[in-house]
Amino acid sequence: MASKTFKQILEEAERKGVLRENYRDSVQWFREKARKVSTTTQSLMRDRNQLDERVRIGRMYAFHYDPKYKRKMPYYDRFPITIILDRTDEGFLAINLHYLPPRLRAELMNELWDITNNNKLDETTKMRISYERLKRASRFKNFRPTVKYYLNKHVKSRFLRIEAEEWNIAAFLPVEKFEKATKNKIWSDSRRKIFRS
Repeated sequence: MASKTFKQILEEAERKGVLRENYRDSVQWFREKARKVSTTTQSLMRDRNQLDERVRIGRMYAFHYDPKYKRKMPYYDRFPITIILDRTDEGFLAINLHYLPPRLRAELMNELWDITNNNKLDETTKMRISYERLKRASRFKNFRPTVKYYLNKHVKSRFLRIEAEEWNIAAFLPVEKFEKATKNKIWSDSRRKIFRS
């Protein structure tokens, strides 16, 4: 079930005919819409129907996070929007979309839509994804600065499950909570990491 924010944007997209298979060619529209949405992390986390205790590989989640080694980190995001790559007993490896500026984020999302398991855009839709798969394919180069490992003990909320029909909206919502650096500095570092390799 879509949160109110997501549902309003999806309804408008339907009225304007923006919805297409896998949202190809519509990422720009969603990016513009999401940028104008006034929302908070608290309002997103209110939808109890979409709150999970655990994450699943190939799905998108948002959550509150307080890193164990934050004093040593140059910067970090307290409210990541992630795509899960792998899980361990202690935590999980994920792409945090906030580490990319909007244009590079859109490019990555377009590539990721190509590796979904179906076009239903429902609870069965997931990305057939792994760190190894992304690392091997040059078309996924934008993922490099986004990969982070999150410790379960430092997740400070339940996980907000973001359904496939909401992925492009969530990817561009301005809800990042960066600490110790501005988003422009972080995005500049990310660009360097992508184009240096």
